[in-house]
Amino acid sequence: MTRPTSRVLELLDILQSGGTRTGAELAERLGVDERTVRRYVEHLYALDVPVESVRGRHGGYRLAPGYRMPPLMLTEDEALAVTLALVAGQQAGLVPLSLTAADAAAAKLRRVLPKDVSRRLDALLATTSFTAPPSPPASPEARVLLVLAEAARDRHPVTIGYSDREGNRTERTIQAYGLVAHSGRWYVAGADSISREIRTFRLDRIARPRVLGHSFSVPDGFDPAQHVLSGLAQTPWAHDVSVRIQGTLEQIRRWLPEGIAMVDNLTSAGEGWQLVRLRVQDLEWLPGILAAIGAPFTVERPEALRSLVLALGQRLIDSASPLP
Repeated sequence: MTRPTSRVLELLDILQSGGTRTGAELAERLGVDERTVRRYVEHLYALDVPVESVRGRHGGYRLAPGYRMPPLMLTEDEALAVTLALVAGQQAGLVPLSLTAADAAAAKLRRVLPKDVSRRLDALLATTSFTAPPSPPASPEARVLLVLAEAARDRHPVTIGYSDREGNRTERTIQAYGLVAHSGRWYVAGADSISREIRTFRLDRIARPRVLGHSFSVPDGFDPAQHVLSGLAQTPWAHDVSVRIQGTLEQIRRWLPEGIAMVDNLTSAGEGWQLVRLRVQDLEWLPGILAAIGAPFTVERPEALRSLVLALGQRLIDSASPLP
């Protein structure tokens, strides 16, 4: 019978924390019965892990005194890469872990590193501040992320419970074409059983994914990332914005990336003019961005944006005026 390796490793992790653990305690921690715990212990024996059985009133299982896992053989560069990826990924919302889980994983990594490397990494983490992302990260459950990734790879449909931004809950089946991580959130792009269209869904709003047995095909040339970014740029927020900018695509994309705005070249309107369209909930941040692009621009709509640009221009003129 196949043993669930993840639970065997979880048992080893519990025993490494020290002390003697009763069979009942281990069974409760692992979510299995005591007979299964004994099988897991036998598996650790087979891996040459010295687990001792302690008899008596306070008996149970423990690791033999002095046993430690061998050091993790990472260079300083490798240890730095792994630790910073874990911390930065959790800060950005791309690691589907709770803060407790992320801290525990980083602590385990440092525990098995050579002492000099571990000491330097501790110094780095103690003296480094990570700034918050532009919007609060929304991490999905690890199980949701992994189930959808496997379904997308194997081309199996998935039934999900989904909550939209108004909080309305629906049950639907999706064909996951691919996953996309963008600006602190995870998305899945694929065919939707309710709308009969290719849709984008946020993973942090998905619950109870269940893989179905049959399979599907992905449309030729479909790009999940492009679909998600285009969809985000067309989200029906409060304001529909259209601006003409006389600048290069690189200039514009530096300040208005693909998930925010759509850009079309206007060859008929003169050399270098681009039509920039986006939908936003709030206009106040846009005048500063348009000014930062550093290129001539004309606001087509809405009128409220034109008023905000004029107000920003007047404030800049007032600020540049000499003091009385």
